Amino acid sequence: MSAPKLRGDPIPEPSGRSSEPEPVRVAAGVPDDLAAVLSSEALDLVGELVRRFGARRRTLLAARARFREAIVAGHRPNFLEESRSLREADWRVAPPPPDLVDRRVEITGPVDRKTIINALNSGASAFMADFEDAHSPTWLGTVRGQANLRDAVRRTIAWTSPDGREYRLGPTPATLLVRPRGWHLEERHLTLAGEPLPASLVDFGLFFAHNARELVARGTGPYVYLPKLEHFGEAGLWDDVFDVAERWAGLPRGSVRATVLIETLPAVFEMDEILFALKDHSAGLNCGRWDYIFSFIKQFRDDPQAVFPDRALLPMTTPFLDAYSRLLVTTCHRRGAHAIGGMAAQIPIKDDPAANAAALAQVRADKEREVAVGHDGTWVAHPGLVPVAREVFARGMSGPNQVASHPGTPGIRADQLLRVPTGPVRASGVRTNVRAALRYLDAWLRGIGCVPIDHRMEDAATVEIARAQLWQWVRYAVPVEGHGPLRAETVRAILAEEAFALRSERPETAATVASLAGASVVLDELVTGATFVEFFPLHCYAMLDRENGGENA
Repeated sequence: MSAPKLRGDPIPEPSGRSSEPEPVRVAAGVPDDLAAVLSSEALDLVGELVRRFGARRRTLLAARARFREAIVAGHRPNFLEESRSLREADWRVAPPPPDLVDRRVEITGPVDRKTIINALNSGASAFMADFEDAHSPTWLGTVRGQANLRDAVRRTIAWTSPDGREYRLGPTPATLLVRPRGWHLEERHLTLAGEPLPASLVDFGLFFAHNARELVARGTGPYVYLPKLEHFGEAGLWDDVFDVAERWAGLPRGSVRATVLIETLPAVFEMDEILFALKDHSAGLNCGRWDYIFSFIKQFRDDPQAVFPDRALLPMTTPFLDAYSRLLVTTCHRRGAHAIGGMAAQIPIKDDPAANAAALAQVRADKEREVAVGHDGTWVAHPGLVPVAREVFARGMSGPNQVASHPGTPGIRADQLLRVPTGPVRASGVRTNVRAALRYLDAWLRGIGCVPIDHRMEDAATVEIARAQLWQWVRYAVPVEGHGPLRAETVRAILAEEAFALRSERPETAATVASLAGASVVLDELVTGATFVEFFPLHCYAMLDRENGGENA
């Protein structure tokens, strides 16, 4: 079979084998109870991965610009011609391990102790512990998250609330998966040769070093979710990282299993190639719907004909999202892989039964759509939604998944994936975007990465799509329904009003005054700046160092 090289270059041996390699250096201290997370063995693995793959990561990140350069030059994205033979060939990824056969409900959340315990006890099939979108990457929060996962793997994790309630794992916890940060992010508190380390390799390396052998001994494995990939080469890089880590731990190839989030526009045209690049390490693909919309806007930000309406008017039945979801199912099932659906972010509304019933009906309808399209499982953000999603998938699937029984929808075309949605921009949508982004950024700067806002559990993806829409609407002075064109001064006025409302809801402390002021400045810059910021954490990561450590564990 003729196909481009998708599995990466030969894995390089680190230079300097004749002398002791330079160690990873820790640029910030941790409390004594966290020191074991940064053991010499764990840091040695992280350093080994960085020495082998750091340069290749930088090359792949630099190559991301080519996709948008082609769009700016007038070319429409399409499936890769050079890998047509691979897409047309008959091949399959490795079959799933036993505890990843049934993934009908997966719950996601940050890596604090209470969330980990509640999620593992929620009745979901799996729990994705998140170092990425649901995590504010303060140094102590990141290291403590690794300690929490180490205890969870060994089932010794416990937590006592301020009112004395005790939380412990039940007898049948969900299968654990971990999402490291994306290739584009760095961890400045660990350095090698004076340079900050790739955050993805830090998160994966520490988790793997402390838990991989223990997980395999317990009949499971080191399972991960991979975010923000934009090219099959980035998946191939992860495949090589997994190979090196498995050899380091003395584990068989394929012990690591990775589910890739298809949440960027470039990746939607390379799903076959991404599955093939991971192959023996693949556990399927997932619809990262909010980040996917953000990526679409980002890639076409210079096109005034690609302006999106309110995000509230973009359900998954919107044609371009429906095509994306169906293509993911079709691609996965043809290759013997799971296709996992998107997030239900609703939080049960305890004090309003009618509103709660309406919210649950919305969740149920979305999950019924997913199972009918052919998804094998779905995501929820709150334990209260697990029974709803589980009932829908139990009713809609005849077995633990639909990989062999639902072929998907063949023949999805590039023009269907690129169909720009139409609809109005409403004043309520402008305010909702400002409100959600401001409140999330305020919490993020205080070390909280998963935030309840207006009965939804929001993470970084909400900020990205909200601020991208606001930037696009301001840049093109888009008419707001019932009002005039949206201007920067209008957004700033709404921002001031929302900041005042948030300030009035809580006692003022030095931390909340600083975080709200910082969030207001950041959001103004993200929305009104002449240059579009690629990812907001890159823009304000350094601001976390000025806060008080941000522990929420």
